Amino acid sequence: MEALRIMIDEHQSLAAILHAIRLMLRDIGSGTLQPDMGLLRAMVHYLDAYPEKRHHPKEDQFIFALLKQRTAEGAEAIARLEEEHARGNDRIKALEAAVQRYADGAPGAFEDFVAAFEAFAAFYREHMMREEREILPLVHKYFTAEDWAIANAGFAGTVDPMSGTRPPDGPEDFTRIFSRLVAAAPEPIGLGAGPYKAD
Repeated sequence: MEALRIMIDEHQSLAAILHAIRLMLRDIGSGTLQPDMGLLRAMVHYLDAYPEKRHHPKEDQFIFALLKQRTAEGAEAIARLEEEHARGNDRIKALEAAVQRYADGAPGAFEDFVAAFEAFAAFYREHMMREEREILPLVHKYFTAEDWAIANAGFAGTVDPMSGTRPPDGPEDFTRIFSRLVAAAPEPIGLGAGPYKAD
């Protein structure tokens, strides 16, 4: 069951980043926080680089695909989740475009970025809840010992950046990225050592 523990941990990590961005946007909107565009762009990059490119492929390969081999139960929910994963690039591109317009100083761009972010966050909240509510019970019900072994090994290959591990040949060090995000984010979200500095 290590795969499901990692999956849920990664959901919590994503929720934490979304919460941090929401708090920052609230404070920017109220005028109590100066925007750190480097930090906002880095947070949006994280939302693309980890959940979209690492987390979702693991769910598709090591949860959904294995479950479909065992049962037709939940097929409609799996199909919907797979479709949402497939459209993930469109969602992140919209968010990247919105943060870039804000960084460029376009009129109304802050409000547009807030709206794009809230739509993105609302989608992810529902998406993760659907996975945990509809799919995980079926995994517990139908997975065999062999399925668990495959899933556990697959999820252990690229785990949550908060845990401090990474694939040795990975293109990005998510532990380092996340540490820099936390260091630069204003208190109480992070350590308040901003502004964000990219490599």
